[in-house]
Amino acid sequence: MPPATRTAAILASYGRFHRDPRNRRTHYVGVPAIVYSVLVPTALAVHPVPGVPLRLDRIVVAVAAIGYLWLDVGLGLALTAILALLAAAAEATAALGSSLALTVAAVVFMAGWTLQLLGHRLEGNRPALLTNLAQILVAPAYLVAELAFALGLRSSLRSAIERRLAGHAAT
Repeated sequence: MPPATRTAAILASYGRFHRDPRNRRTHYVGVPAIVYSVLVPTALAVHPVPGVPLRLDRIVVAVAAIGYLWLDVGLGLALTAILALLAAAAEATAALGSSLALTVAAVVFMAGWTLQLLGHRLEGNRPALLTNLAQILVAPAYLVAELAFALGLRSSLRSAIERRLAGHAAT
């Protein structure tokens, strides 16, 4: 499957569960909150790599960046920058000490999921991850794509996703 077709298929699969603008708005806060809250404990984990301390959050961000770049270079570059900022925030939180950092992460994690579930309640459907757990990894890419569309960018990707969503609605 060509990369553009693969990207449209993956984003459309996620998009089926996120048609209501209110749901998408809750995700714009909830998804980054969840990502940040997951990065906090990984920022606390430091592993020495020949003489250099390496935080686990940096490895997680690098692996995620590779996956998002594989999905779509443009979206992947934007996501890499966003993930780097979230990791920097997580590392700043980790610097507050383990106890406080983990408490902050837990509160933000719960708030993020509360927003996600509220959005799906407003839309009247279930979260995409209940269909396929991998959808949780698609959420950041979908939101960046939606942001690009709102800025008038990536019109061909938007059209491909909309065609897929229209085809799904017809079946």
